[in-house]
Amino acid sequence: MTTAFVHESAYVDDGAILGERTKVWHFCHVMTGAVIGADCSLGQNVVVMPGTRIGNNVKIQNNVSIYEGVELEDDVFCGPSMVFTNVVNPRSHVSRKHEYKRTLVRRGASIGANATVVCGSTLGEYAFVGAGAVVTKDVPAYALMTGVPARRTGWMCACGVKLPAGGGVLTCRDCGSRYTETDGALAPLSEGIAR
Repeated sequence: MTTAFVHESAYVDDGAILGERTKVWHFCHVMTGAVIGADCSLGQNVVVMPGTRIGNNVKIQNNVSIYEGVELEDDVFCGPSMVFTNVVNPRSHVSRKHEYKRTLVRRGASIGANATVVCGSTLGEYAFVGAGAVVTKDVPAYALMTGVPARRTGWMCACGVKLPAGGGVLTCRDCGSRYTETDGALAPLSEGIAR
């Protein structure tokens, strides 16, 4: 017996898997074959399509569709009305179901309200996509991405605070985590209190 909560207005189809303590709120639809981990929250009007995988402690805000081909690892945050796609060149009169491209959102990444993630992209661990940004290519771990198309405009700590600019070793002013920046990539040196 699962301890998942499903609001009376939501639909969870037979064959969908909900983890312990996961909450599925108003007007959601979780389809057959979707796998959702423990301690997740699906806000109002979320659709989760067949063949999708959602890790543990994922927060999906209102009006988000998780299309086939999308995988969200643990601790991902999807802001209100953000958009995933699964076909690069959709046409109503041409079936492209065999052309779905995979989108992977790695552990701890956050995607802001009204952002768009074009299919075929991987968002690195703890990446942070700003509100309204349009991601058209892979995103490095810890990168702060803003604009249309999205470009890296800084680095983010795992705790969600923007790191100070500069090369070499970067220290989070909030939690004390330390990172090293080398050749356009950021790697943790130590873990602060946020992890």
